[in-house]
Formats: sequence, C-alpha cells, structure tokens
Amino acid sequence: MSNKTTDKSVVKCLGFCGFGMGSNITEVDVKDGRVARIRPLHYDQLYTPEELNAWKIEARGHVLEPGMKSYPPPLSVAYKTRTYSPNRIPYPLKRVDWDPNGERNTQNRGSSKYVHISWDKACDLIAAEIKRIQEEAGPFSILAQSDGHGETKNVHAAHGCQTNLLNLTGGFLKQARQPDSWEGWYWGAKHAWGMDPVGMQTITTNVIKDISDNGDAIFYWGADPETTPWGWGGQMASRLCYWFNEIGVLSVFVAPDCNYAAAVHADKWIPVLPNTDVALQLAIAYVWMTEGTYEKEYIDTHSVGFDWFEYYVLGREDGVPKTPAWAAERCGVPDYRIKALARYWAKHKVSIAHCNGGGYIRAAFAHEPARMEVYLLGMRGVGQPGVNQFQMIEWQLMDVKTLNPLPSCSVLPSSEGAYRGATMDLSEPFIPKTMIHKAITEPSIEWHGHVIAGIDRADQLIPFKYAPEPGKGIRMIWSDAPCWSTCWNGGHEFQDALRHPNLEFVLVQHPWMENDCLFADIILPTSTTLELEDFNVDVRSGQWNAIAYEGQAVDPVGDVRTDYEAVGEVARALEKLGGVYENLYERYTHGNEVIDWIEKGFRECGMEGGDTADFDRFLEDRFKLFPTEENWEAKPAGLIGFYEDPENNPLLTPSGKIEYYSTTLAETFPDDKVRGPVAHWIEKGDGHDDRISSERAKDYPYLLVTNHPRWRVHANHDDVPWFRELATGKVVGPDGYGYEPLYVNPVDAEKLGLADGDIAGIYNERGMVLGGVILSERIMPGAVSQDHGARCDSIVVGMGGLDRGGANNLICPSATTSKNAAGEVTNSFLVGVKKVDVFELAGQYPEAFARSYDVECGRVLDSLIVEE
Repeated sequence: MSNKTTDKSVVKCLGFCGFGMGSNITEVDVKDGRVARIRPLHYDQLYTPEELNAWKIEARGHVLEPGMKSYPPPLSVAYKTRTYSPNRIPYPLKRVDWDPNGERNTQNRGSSKYVHISWDKACDLIAAEIKRIQEEAGPFSILAQSDGHGETKNVHAAHGCQTNLLNLTGGFLKQARQPDSWEGWYWGAKHAWGMDPVGMQTITTNVIKDISDNGDAIFYWGADPETTPWGWGGQMASRLCYWFNEIGVLSVFVAPDCNYAAAVHADKWIPVLPNTDVALQLAIAYVWMTEGTYEKEYIDTHSVGFDWFEYYVLGREDGVPKTPAWAAERCGVPDYRIKALARYWAKHKVSIAHCNGGGYIRAAFAHEPARMEVYLLGMRGVGQPGVNQFQMIEWQLMDVKTLNPLPSCSVLPSSEGAYRGATMDLSEPFIPKTMIHKAITEPSIEWHGHVIAGIDRADQLIPFKYAPEPGKGIRMIWSDAPCWSTCWNGGHEFQDALRHPNLEFVLVQHPWMENDCLFADIILPTSTTLELEDFNVDVRSGQWNAIAYEGQAVDPVGDVRTDYEAVGEVARALEKLGGVYENLYERYTHGNEVIDWIEKGFRECGMEGGDTADFDRFLEDRFKLFPTEENWEAKPAGLIGFYEDPENNPLLTPSGKIEYYSTTLAETFPDDKVRGPVAHWIEKGDGHDDRISSERAKDYPYLLVTNHPRWRVHANHDDVPWFRELATGKVVGPDGYGYEPLYVNPVDAEKLGLADGDIAGIYNERGMVLGGVILSERIMPGAVSQDHGARCDSIVVGMGGLDRGGANNLICPSATTSKNAAGEVTNSFLVGVKKVDVFELAGQYPEAFARSYDVECGRVLDSLIVEE
C-alpha cells in the first residue's frame, strides 16, 4: 500500500456484541498517528477463492458468492470519530459533592458536576470503599453491572474485567442479563418447540440454499435486515435481501413501519399496529381452520394439543371466534387483507425471517406472538422444503454452528482463551437485569429462572428470591455498561434508584461521558478498541470465519487505560491494604502480559494444531480465515429431519413435537392468566395496560415503536458527526439542538397540529422525552416511531422527568414481560404526543438548556467539569 495514504494498517473487528463474539473485520489505515480511514479487509491479500473453498449458491439462473472482501457497515467505517469524540472522558473524575467520609449526597446524582483527580487518588478511594463495604456487609453487597453491547474486546474486555477481580476478593452480586434480544422466543417459543439456546429455530443449516431452490416467499416479520444486522455482522443480510429479490422470491414485510429494508426490498408491506401481531396470527389460523387449508396430517404426526388451540381460535373457549373482522379491530390490518395473506400463505412455500424480532418480541406479553408464530409454522408443515424460520443476524450465535443459514466453515473459532470479561454462568447470587431498580429500592423481589439467554427451557421453572438482610443489600455498583437508563425497561425509575440513599457508591468505567455515567461518584476513563492491542474473531459475516491479531492503531487519547488495565490499577490499590488483597494484581493478571493473552487466544481458538501453530506468522499476517466445509451442499437443510422423521429427530419439548398446549406451563404455573398453556390474545395484565382499547388510551392514544436504531447500536454511536448530519440522523430544532427523529403519519400530524421539523414531546405518566418531527407515511396511523438508544440529556431526572435527548426507554414500563417471565418491555407502549415550544422550555430550565453542546456530537463534557 502506498505511503501516501497510510503510515500503517492494522486489522480490527469492529462489531458491537461486547461478549467476545466478534464481527465486522476491517482494515484501519493510520496516517501521522491518527486514524485516516476504516475500510473493508481484502481477503485476497492472503488467500485465493480456491484455498478458501469458496461457496456458491446457484438458483433460477443466478449465482450468489461470498466475495473476497469484508462488508463492514457504516457503523464500523465511521467508528474513528468515536475515538476522537469531544465527549471522551480524558482523566479520572470524582463527583464534587460526594465525600466518602462525610456527606455522600446521593440525591444529587445525575445533576452534580465533577472534578479531575489522579489515577492514584481515584483507585485509593475505590479500594477503600470496596474494603469497607466488604467488611461491613459482605462481598455480595457489590453489584457488578458487567454486560451490554459495547466494543467487542477480549483481553481488554469492554464488559466484565472487574468481575475477575471481585471474584478474587470473595465474589460479587451478579447482574443476570436476560435474553433481551429474544424475550418472546425465550419465554414463549421454547414452550412450543424447544429450540435452545434462545427459542428461535436452531437448525438452519443450508436454509438460504433451500429457499433459493424451493421457496416462494419470505415473510420478514418485524425485521429490518438493512439496519439491525449492522452492529453484529455487517451487510451480508442486505446482500441476501437483494439476492431473493433477484431470483423472484417474494418479500413481504409485516411491521408497523415501512422500515429501511421494506422501503428497498418489499413486494408487499402489511402495516400492523405495534404488539397486536397475535390478533393477526389468530385470524390467519382461523381462515386456515375454517377453510381446511392447513397441513392436517402433519399436525397429527408432528404436534400435540392442537385441539386446545383450535378450541380457542374458533371461539369455543370464550364465545369469540378469532375472525379476520375481530382481528382487524385490534391490529389495524383490514379483514380482506388478512384473508388474502392467509390464502396466499396456504398455497405457497413461505419461510419467516427475523433480525431477532425487534418490537415484535420485546413488548408486553411477547411470549404470545412468539408461540403463535411457531403454531402457524406448524400448520404449514415447518421443515418441508421452502418452509423454515431463520435469522439474518448473529449467525453461529453462542457457538451453535447450525445457527447459520449460509454454508458453514471448517472451524468455528472462539476467543475464549484471550477473553478476560464476564461470563454468563449460573453462579449465585444474582438479580435479573430487568429488576435491578427494584432490588435497590424494595426489601425483596421474586422471579423465575436464572434468566440468562442460552439456558434450557426447564430453568424457567425455578423460583428465586432476593431478600437481603437489613444493611446488606446493594450498597455499591461497579458498572462498565452505563447505558441501563437508555436501553432497558423503566429508565426513569432506574434513575431514581441510582439516587437511593442505601446505594453508597457508584463506580463507572467508560470511554465517554454519557447516560448512567452522570450518576457515578467516580469515573475511570477507558480506551477505545483503536487504542489497544488485542485478539479477536469474526464469526458473523456469512463469508468465512476469521481470527485476527488487532494491532494498536493509535496512541490513547488523554490519561486513559484499557478496561483490563483500569481494573488492574484498582487491584494495585487494594494490594496496599493487605490481608485478603495481598498479591492481588499478580492473581488478577495470572502473571501474563497482554501479548501472552493474545497468544493464548490464538492457540486455544479451536483450530487444529493450535499448540504448535506459528504465532509469529499470525502476528505478521494479522488475520487467518477458515475455509468452507467440504461437501457443505450435502448437509440436510433446516428442519427437514424433523419433517421427514419426527420420532428419530425430536424437538426439545417434553413430547419431542410442536406443543400447542404446554403441559409444563399448565402444571408449573396453573394460575398464570397471561402465559397460559395455549397462546392467547391478552388485553391487559401483570402491570401492563397498553392496548388502544384501554382507558389509558384516552390520555395516551398512540403506540410507540422503538426500533433498533438505524445510526446506532443501542446506545453506541450517538456522538458520530457523520450520522447526526443526516436527515434521518437528527432533526435540528430552532434552538440549534439535534433532536432524535420522531416519525408521525401525516393523518395523525394533522390532528396534532404538527409539521415537519417541529419539536414534539412523547409522554405518559412516567415522564416525557422530546423528538424532532418527521412526517412520513412509512409509519402507520395510530403509531409513532422513535428509535431507542438515544443519549440521555435529562432536564428533569427520575419518574415524571423530562429528557431532551429522546431517550425513550426512560418512559418505558418497568414491569417485566409478564409476572413469571422476567423479560424487558421496551416497545409498543402507549404515549401521548404534543408540540412543544423549546424556547419556552429553555425559559423554565435555563441551566439545562445552557449546557455545553456541539451539534456535531451532542452534549459534551465541558460543562460538567469544575475546578476543585
């Protein structure tokens, strides 16, 4: 490469899973010590297609091939701007009015300012607090918030380095990450067809080839393959959408919004009101039952309990047949269209595609549409050629090789040998992430299951309780994932919990001053992946699995440390206190340098001969690809084994078949009226009342869609200038502030008196967040849409509060999926919408509106720092 364009180039996997599951392999060019550009990695600098046994799918006169370069998304290509963001935390900070030896002023978290302190001072304060709390209340009074979707780093793991240290000092209270991307599948579909680890179809081998050969249509149900996969696997999902368009496989999108993929690829968009899919699904089943167009022989041999489902659908249980007319009143899809959809589906080979599920699967009672989808697939003979469910994201999830609809590689490498982050094990004590705020403020909480994604179905039946002795509850939080308030349920309630007087110390380590960082007592600044050396994998591309040596691209910005190093500094400070902390740093690092961990990752990645492989050559080459499996075409496609022989290829249900009636749920939770043995339409219950028929809808008449963001990965990337300047990135208000877009149908806008570019508030009894109005027919009437994950910019903190940044998770319900399903509810809830005058608000809250702000990156650090 010419020295005119770069001084050096390094390989980086710029995916954002955050748990050692890497993706989005790229090449980073550095000029004069700064990142000049991030671009696709060209595989042909080391390999030929023949050496990689390059796969090829030929169908209907067309050819699909993997290509000889990576397909990084805009989120990765623009990532250099995050390293140089004006919102980077350059040095350790302490909240000005937090005194560990005096007044802690917990009530001021979220509004206090900060003062610069040294690393030594910060770590000595942290060490003293850890020692005090462990001695007074025990190690389990320290909660480690060590998970989230951040940078995928391994030696310097973005999430969980502190858990390795705390385990060496007696343990800690674990935040159990519930299956946030798969709530409905996990809590519902598993009881219909098993499918560990997450409840979606697990065996998807060669499904893309099967659909290409045998399929008539794909229903993209709540899926946006042009957006959601970006952070986890690049743009192969986009290529697949174009491929299916090219070969004539019909693309039908079912969602409240005509999302980015639908706008480009849809042959038909069917708008359905948020979280009303169950009504639509029931009506489809009704048409098939009454017209006799479902696979009756398959149902007889491949399922149990169908008569219970039929009894409900035909109205024999409650006197209400689930007709298309009944459904139309609830879901907003006209009855004639429901009939047409059902009849088309009955005559064609249809597979269903997901990008996890989005709002379809993260709303109240999400287990019901998930189960209902399995029911419908069963009625169509799932597993036969052209009929499967598959994912367009996170291929080979949790090291399950069959969770990949494209040709598999000879090796599925792991980063486990180098990984120094949190692991999702079943050790106790723990608290579901969805219930952290209640665990801080309430004397006891109860739930079922370890709640961690990937655990088998039976685990959901185990009861748990958190009831600490007085004075031994959560007294300290150590977080490296400070985005709870803008990514989880009931954000305003969580803000109040962070201010609770029982919570004596909040420690955050993070590269940027954002979201929950503003509630910390001490903040340790950490580096981005471009500023460090690491080992990584790319196993999500759909091309070839890879391992990578990630060289350090640039020097760290300011006085920052990697996450691994930051925790090491705390270990050194604890060592000075002696006792159980003696030799702690050596025990934490195992005596290894970073390069030792990288070599360990290389040798233990899973490749044949790893013990003797040439590590120096790997460092020189920077990456290694694993070829496509030999004879990949011969592997059975999807669930064909179950379709052809269910007795010898059973599902992971008690009966081994599709269960329309779950005896497990009936026996374990006989009084559960929301998640009963057969999936139902649920009007309200278990803390949720968000139907358009609700009394609440008189005050809050719109259903809010909060999709995975187009220009972020959850809370990441909100400070990227390249995205903020786009028309769909931010809407610049009359005050010069970039507001999070709020999509409103013109029919509703006329009623509300809204025009393009107005600033509006979306609100309910939990508070209000602002947004910049975009009028669009791509959102159906009765619903409004604002992507989730915008950076908090709270004007008023806590319940009933006001947020300028558009962080709509602040006004989500705090109740979980249902009483026995501890999932998050962050989509499809009722809100009101009204025009606001930002200058009038500025008059009411002059200090908040006068904060340092840069329209290119948003709120910046300056106004939060004071001289001591």
